[in-house]
Amino acid sequence: MVAVVPSTAGSVPPIVTAQRPSRTGYVLLFPGMAWLGVFFAIPFVTLFLTSLQQPIPGKSGKYRFGLEFGNYVTAFTEYWPVFLRSFVYAGIATVLALCIAYPLAYFIAFRAGKWRSLMLVLVIAPSFASFLLRTYAWKTILSDEGIVTSTLNALHLLPDGRILNTGIAVVAGLTYNFLPFMILPLYAALEKIDPRLIEAASDLYASPQTAFRKVTWPLSMPGVVAGTLLTFIPAAGDYINAELLGSTGNRMIGNAIQTNFIEFRDYPTASALSFMLMAAILVLVFTYIRRAGTEDLL
Repeated sequence: MVAVVPSTAGSVPPIVTAQRPSRTGYVLLFPGMAWLGVFFAIPFVTLFLTSLQQPIPGKSGKYRFGLEFGNYVTAFTEYWPVFLRSFVYAGIATVLALCIAYPLAYFIAFRAGKWRSLMLVLVIAPSFASFLLRTYAWKTILSDEGIVTSTLNALHLLPDGRILNTGIAVVAGLTYNFLPFMILPLYAALEKIDPRLIEAASDLYASPQTAFRKVTWPLSMPGVVAGTLLTFIPAAGDYINAELLGSTGNRMIGNAIQTNFIEFRDYPTASALSFMLMAAILVLVFTYIRRAGTEDLL
């Protein structure tokens, strides 16, 4: 930055002094960058190097550094059905969460009035309890002797006569546990909509359905995209719901990573599965955001 000091006498030329740029921004940025470097970049590189390791002959559970890219081929060949199941379960849970959350967020934003704060507290209140505890509670709710299963069996709506240890239970657990992540972004987007825009649509003889389709829904799309991403991404990598609410035939990719890492001590396969999961989610996220027309969220 250059500062010009004006002269008092006409014969004396102005003095030009150069000032150093402020380093305050770099100082404030350093803690965050250091945190990312220590807790993200270094583990990320370590995980990638582990995925390329080779087993040491004659030593079970021992590996050495190598460039064994075949670990990725082996992991995908063996676990591609688990990958597919994880994305299917996460996708169904995301759609169900959107169908439940949108009307609730709409009501809180436009109709709750003085009860708005209380309803928001009720939305986030279950998150104060442990994720594991909430999932165990669903295990009790969906048990074979529980009221939910008994009622559905009385109505002959369960072909196998049970919910627990099925894919239905896993999807139900995913939907419930990640529902607040869908509601809050939707509420934030809907709350910003100017009600006069909806009134203007009505003044132009638009029906409530048309006003919603032409005004409310497009303006709430950033919340829809953010909510679906915040729900789908953790749901795809979750393993607790499948572990507690499902059977061996309902395992997700998170369970495969956990089993290979902890039980089998097959660290290269577990690391390769983790990297493939991250890569698949990144591709899906970028494709979804571009198709939704909200590239500004990237």
